[in-house]
Amino acid sequence: MTTISDSRPSLSKNDSAVLQALFDAESSPSSGVTVSPSLPPWPATVNISSTDLGHLKSREAQIILTLQATERPDETVVQSALSELNSLVTQYPTYPSAYTNRAQTLRLLADIHDPQNQTVSDDPASNDSLYAPKASELLSNVFADLGTAITLATPASPADPVSPVQARLLADAHTHRGYLLLKMARVKKNASQSQDQTVGPEKLRRYSADQLEEMASRDFFLGGRYGNKVAQQMAVQTNPYAKMCGAIVKEAMKKEMTGDL
Repeated sequence: MTTISDSRPSLSKNDSAVLQALFDAESSPSSGVTVSPSLPPWPATVNISSTDLGHLKSREAQIILTLQATERPDETVVQSALSELNSLVTQYPTYPSAYTNRAQTLRLLADIHDPQNQTVSDDPASNDSLYAPKASELLSNVFADLGTAITLATPASPADPVSPVQARLLADAHTHRGYLLLKMARVKKNASQSQDQTVGPEKLRRYSADQLEEMASRDFFLGGRYGNKVAQQMAVQTNPYAKMCGAIVKEAMKKEMTGDL
């Protein structure tokens, strides 16, 4: 009797898990993060007393309410909110939330300055003019604020637990930055050769569209890891290895259908 045994070498459990993660957004990278409600809102390095935190949250809420009072706030309202947020950052430079709120407020300012963009979109990267040379400094400030917020809120070790407030900020900030990077990659791909080196902030112009997309994929992965479901899906769609494998499978199916195999 002939016996058939498994071929060697077979996939290890780790390899199987990697392949599963490449193609399945439901593999949930957020499972690697422990969110503990018993932790204080921010890491000890933020170094803000509970009394001051309560005061800061109240001030932030008031600023956000002024921006949400109308569907499309005018420039005076947005500039006033920016001034208040600048004051918060100056007084409490280690407070992560002030930076994410300022980044979003800067985006509102960009929408107002663009006469072609008449609606405020839920997509933080919907506006192509945000990547034009005239908006370079503003977009650079948005990236800087998101980067600072992420640095301040990220735990010292990936294995360290985080608070719900900390996890939510990291999920949102990484996802926001991922969208901006992905949009910049797509604008860069569609730009002419002469315009290619004028897309986006100066510090990011040296990166190719593919490199920017890989950076976006990394941010989406981290956004998903901290609990953003949309980021989990985007991490799979933008993962360069998943895209490469998907292209190979697509080509193989095409050849099979045309009888070329």
